[in-house]
Amino acid sequence: MRRPLAVLGPALALALLLVAGCEPATQVGHTPAAATDSGSPDVVRSADESPAPSPSFTGPLFTPTQPVTMNVKGYWSWAYYDHTTDQMYGSTPYTTSDTASMAKAWVAADWLRRQAEQKKQPSSTALAELSRMIRDSETENTFKYHVQNGNLTSIKRMITVCGLTETTGTQNSWSLTQMSARDVARLAKCVGDGRAAGPKWTDWLLNEMRNVRGPGRFGPIEVLPADIQKTTAIKNGWLSRDDGQWHIACMAVGEGWSLGIMAHYPSSLGKDYGVKTCREVTKQLLTRH
Repeated sequence: MRRPLAVLGPALALALLLVAGCEPATQVGHTPAAATDSGSPDVVRSADESPAPSPSFTGPLFTPTQPVTMNVKGYWSWAYYDHTTDQMYGSTPYTTSDTASMAKAWVAADWLRRQAEQKKQPSSTALAELSRMIRDSETENTFKYHVQNGNLTSIKRMITVCGLTETTGTQNSWSLTQMSARDVARLAKCVGDGRAAGPKWTDWLLNEMRNVRGPGRFGPIEVLPADIQKTTAIKNGWLSRDDGQWHIACMAVGEGWSLGIMAHYPSSLGKDYGVKTCREVTKQLLTRH
């Protein structure tokens, strides 16, 4: 899944900035903070293959105060948002990375909410296109809806509606939107609580995100207990760009929580290198029994 950086000069400069500093990273955050803040860094181990999800789960699902550590090349960051306590946990600094296809969740949400605000009923064709955009990460029609949303204006609206603090957009590109992991967790909550898609379309969008399939179904969903998987909505992004980097973005939202994980690293390492990072971070955050 390789595409050129089809954007204007400033966006290219921003993309080039992301290439810098791709040394092996060991970071971790687990200190609780207000929802507008993230946790401070800490320590741990390399990603490995995940076990099969357990059939059921009781008790607290996550323990975000336990250390999360990785020894991987490139940049990675995570954020866990406890909606009940309004606490954000995660790693610092709040560096940003490409959303790639993860931004499609906002493209769909923004379009559907605005249709409802204008008292319009989307056609069956439009809903089918949006469904494929979420479930199969189909890109063909994404730019069409992004333009109808107002292009860069839509990303600026996402920042305002969802209260994001480390997100920047690029004209003529939804996939080059830059987000921190904690803004990903905030966006996930924004989708889950109805602000993004509005009251009429939130359930529809969450159902589509719960039914993501094919190459986009990876990361947190792979290691969650089977019963929790059924109620978890996801949208991931993955793209090997001409900047020589794989960009991986993982977003998940469940009942009372959301999770964001971002990574970019040398393209030679392949997609699954970043997929394992998303999976391992989630596995380390899960409560041990």
